Amino acid sequence: MDLDSLRIDLKGLKTGHTKLEFNLDDSYFKFVEATQINGGKVYVSLDIEKTADNNFFLNFYETGTVNIPCDICLDPMEQIIDTKQSLEVRFGIENQENDTLLTIPENDGILDVTWFIYEFLILVIPIRHVHKLGECNPAMIHTLEEYTANRYGEENEKEIDPRWAALSKLKE
Repeated sequence: MDLDSLRIDLKGLKTGHTKLEFNLDDSYFKFVEATQINGGKVYVSLDIEKTADNNFFLNFYETGTVNIPCDICLDPMEQIIDTKQSLEVRFGIENQENDTLLTIPENDGILDVTWFIYEFLILVIPIRHVHKLGECNPAMIHTLEEYTANRYGEENEKEIDPRWAALSKLKE
């Protein structure tokens, strides 16, 4: 993938709509040094509307899959991506950013969307990511069960704080 194509010359765009398309692959995720995503294949469609007063409205449509580690077994798993995100850009004196408005220096006029695309992908990945039932690495599941059994075995039940024991009598 040509990562230079993610640097957009906003000053060079004509007033009206411009559509750009990107196919992201593992090389993109390596380039951005993605810590939460191991790779993937994502199609990005970027619609840019330039107004007569040099405001830019960018709509990102991202679809595909990314590879992330399972929270339980740590094996890679595919996560489906399908999102739409927006960003407004205008020219100013220096770089400024808030949630949806970005100001870039007019003398530069170049907007690098590399990191914005990655952030939009991260936003749609669920907080908890686990394989479907039965798809986790069986060896890791066995190891987890083994250590969990030792940790919460009968030994710990015998060492209950007397105050908690008194409270458990209330249940009866």
